Amino acid sequence: MVKEKINKIHKNKIIKRNKLFDAAYDLFLTKGFSSTAIDDIVKKAGVAKGTFYLYFKDKYDIMDHLILSKSSLVIKEALQKIKDENYDNYIDRVISFIDYIVEYFKNNKMLLKIIHKNLSFGLFRKALQKPEEYKEMKEVADLLLSSLKKEGFSDDNIEKILFMVIELTGSVIYSSIILEEPDTIDNMKPVLFMMIKKMLTI
Repeated sequence: MVKEKINKIHKNKIIKRNKLFDAAYDLFLTKGFSSTAIDDIVKKAGVAKGTFYLYFKDKYDIMDHLILSKSSLVIKEALQKIKDENYDNYIDRVISFIDYIVEYFKNNKMLLKIIHKNLSFGLFRKALQKPEEYKEMKEVADLLLSSLKKEGFSDDNIEKILFMVIELTGSVIYSSIILEEPDTIDNMKPVLFMMIKKMLTI
């Protein structure tokens, strides 16, 4: 009886947290982050304002959780794609991985607007520092690091190369998809892939 009650309380907590999470995501997509207040989130979620603070410190905290969740989902799907395709060449794996992410955000522009600042080397560093929270990104990081080591890149250069690949990719994705600068993403992709291949080749 006590165990059932505890399970019910736990389930209710998860439901409320998910309602807040979904409400915030919908509002950030439709109204934008800066135009969304905590009052808007709790109203849409149908919970009391105090409930919000049981799960999140503030609006930025729920945004961080959203970014982590959505980024991990995209990375997980991209990682599964390259596993399914079973490439022998590590450069082809990296290009396929990036291509999946490009196409995903091409079809999810509003989501890109929310998380574009986190398509950066910072996410890679977080994955190495907190692998339990960034499991999918940590798997990608390990794959890239081990592949570059096998190819003969020095430890000193590996992090710098990854920095350039990640930052270049994130920047091109945002500029080309959202701003269409200096061109559309479809026209930029071949150039992006060409530059990444050069970076990953000794």
